[in-house]
Amino acid sequence: MSGTAPRVGLFGGAFDPPHVAHVALAEAAVRQFQLDVLYVVPTGRAWHKARNLTGAEHRLTMAQLAFKPVTRAVVDEREILRPGPTYTIDTLRELARDLPGARLHLLMGEDQAASFTAWREWEDIARLAELCVARRGAQETDGVAALRALPGARVHDLQLPRMGESATDIRTKLAAGQDITRLVPAGVASYIERHRLYLTP
Repeated sequence: MSGTAPRVGLFGGAFDPPHVAHVALAEAAVRQFQLDVLYVVPTGRAWHKARNLTGAEHRLTMAQLAFKPVTRAVVDEREILRPGPTYTIDTLRELARDLPGARLHLLMGEDQAASFTAWREWEDIARLAELCVARRGAQETDGVAALRALPGARVHDLQLPRMGESATDIRTKLAAGQDITRLVPAGVASYIERHRLYLTP
């Protein structure tokens, strides 16, 4: 890693499935924030998800396929292996312990920024990591503005073009038998077809 304070990114999510916008976000973050490493961390038991996630082994493999081309991205299975509900603060504390002195960058979307103060120990998250919000337009949302106003929060914009559907949209298309090859990396599309995933909404 470069310099005296390595720049480390954390990009967590269900990745159910990972899609091209996820990959674009990872590539942009590595480039914009000059990250030495970006940990892509599929969630284990997501405390905030009402629905059951696709099996962890499938989501982990799809993430490995999707992010393999991204320079300095490492798919990390720690949240899948950790028992109990998955909380971002636990992962950040582990990274801070394992990489003392690192500048931690937490990647999130605008929707996550809007709900940030509902996260477990969000004050400690803001203390441990710089908050990097993927923006999809010039107009700042109320959620991002509220995040920026939090005492001590270090908030950065990660500019992204408008692109693609969400993972929810992709699952819906798959259940309806529609083509999703332009929405997910080729390896992910092949994996989904081979394992007959997302046949029901």
